[in-house]
Amino acid sequence: MQNFASHRPARAGHAYLSGVIVMVLLAGLGLAVSTITAAANPELWERQGWTTDFSQTTIDFAEIMSGGPPKDGIPPIDDPVFLPVAEATGLDDKEPVMSVVIDGAARAYPLRIMIWHEIVNDSLAGRPISVTYCPLCNAAIVFDRTVEGTVTTFGTTGKLRNSDLVMYDRETESWWQQFTGEAITGSRTGSRLEVIPSRLESWQVFSTRHPGGEVLAPNNPGLRDYGRNPYAGYDSSSVPFLYRGAMPEGIAPLSYVVVVREASKPLALSLDKLRRKGAVKLDGFEFTWVPGVRSVLDTSNIAEGREIGSVTVTRDGQDVVHELTFAFVVSAFLPQTVIEQ
Repeated sequence: MQNFASHRPARAGHAYLSGVIVMVLLAGLGLAVSTITAAANPELWERQGWTTDFSQTTIDFAEIMSGGPPKDGIPPIDDPVFLPVAEATGLDDKEPVMSVVIDGAARAYPLRIMIWHEIVNDSLAGRPISVTYCPLCNAAIVFDRTVEGTVTTFGTTGKLRNSDLVMYDRETESWWQQFTGEAITGSRTGSRLEVIPSRLESWQVFSTRHPGGEVLAPNNPGLRDYGRNPYAGYDSSSVPFLYRGAMPEGIAPLSYVVVVREASKPLALSLDKLRRKGAVKLDGFEFTWVPGVRSVLDTSNIAEGREIGSVTVTRDGQDVVHELTFAFVVSAFLPQTVIEQ
């Protein structure tokens, strides 16, 4: 049996967090704008080796910020290793996993691994998928990695926009916004990835629902300090890291919010309201509060994180695409959406 706990130091993670702290300090000193503007330079990116067609874009490049690491400095997982649920040990019952079910095949991707890698290029039931997690937005999103009929894989650019992960595809090196699934610069600008329904749930709930399922295991358990949160205290912060956009009104920027974009207009519901109500129906969707799920962004030791719970969103009994993210993310990417509190 493979134990998921690891206690070795993770220098790459420390370097990333140090980069975040440096940028925050620069902002406090009034130096961030010049630093960021200098970094948001396609000519510089090309000198760094990017082959992206930066002449095609839907964004202002000044919105791009360096997160600290270089291209694939946060290494995606391209050859994932899985264990049967019955053989996995070392996972706390209440720690969160991303779960995906396709044609009856079920897999869990623990956030203790995703927080260090952010992207897993996988195939499930014959379908090519990319499982993605942006810690700064708590955005756990699964995509079909087929783009315009071509199967590709995704990596991390080391860049952020609105504090959200900017991915790139390895076929054209176009850059993609993780939260929207849209190519924002490069030859594939304007293309959108298909989102596949997934859940954020506790390991205990997944293993009970899918005893015959599989769970992602570290390829190299000593590569990162799996089980440790390098963003300790982040979801209790007053402001998000590396974010310069508009803040939400009437709600703390890092309050958890459930978002559904399949509705006639995007829906956003605070997790606190759902916790109070237990279940809410909106526009034909049923939101259900799920207790017993820890925050992965609270304490340094994920197994000791406070319980925040989670949510399922269904329509006619079927899971639908949704995100459990932060209020500031709604302001950044869905500015016309009112968060129900």
